[in-house]
Amino acid sequence: MRSALANIGRFAFFVARFLRAALRQPPPEGKTLQQAWSIGIRSLPILLIIGAFVGTNLSIQGYAAFHPLGGERMVGMFVALAGIRELAPIIAAAMVAAKAGTEMASQVAVMRIKEQIDALEVMAVDPLWYLITPRLLGILLVMPALTILSTSVMVTAAYLVAVYQLGLSGPDFIEFARQGLAPLDLFWCNLKALLYGMVICMVACFCGYFSGPGPKGVGQATNAAVVTSAVLVVVLNYFISELAYG
Repeated sequence: MRSALANIGRFAFFVARFLRAALRQPPPEGKTLQQAWSIGIRSLPILLIIGAFVGTNLSIQGYAAFHPLGGERMVGMFVALAGIRELAPIIAAAMVAAKAGTEMASQVAVMRIKEQIDALEVMAVDPLWYLITPRLLGILLVMPALTILSTSVMVTAAYLVAVYQLGLSGPDFIEFARQGLAPLDLFWCNLKALLYGMVICMVACFCGYFSGPGPKGVGQATNAAVVTSAVLVVVLNYFISELAYG
């Protein structure tokens, strides 16, 4: 328990140091765009694949739940509510954490064990500003776009399964999906994406920054970054959903 509390305090101090450094000078634009491109492109293929198959499962499960009640026409509403409100942001966060988050943690950890972070401090360059700012801005730029793409693929896959496999009416699917959503749902979806991206970046960089020595330390930092990010995203999702829909 004392170790967990000490890590929470260290993380809070880490975030405060970063914010102080980031507000003192403008971000490095070139590195920010490079990080945005790297995070978005490398995470996109797996995200689209996962999103498509999640959409197909939503259609099948929605049909199985509503068909005995004679309400299979409402599958579109079920897909829209479950997919856009909850699953799309979480899936996007999980894939980015697994792909980009591990890369961030390992890169920063390698810089730590090779003493490159110490070299930055010797050169009077704040390592938190130099290492975290471009990664944070990059992930914030791409997370809403990745979430929207994931949502689009998810709903399209669900529609195709509902119409061509389950034999449901396409116009009914679209109409019920439209009725189940409100403009605020898209707002909360993108807000979740931004907050999840912020959590993933800060946790990954924190784990890498305080990495232990040697390859073992890099591996432990990478593993801790993924596990901690996943737990925090799920917990944060509950509180945001409670605030938005509770």
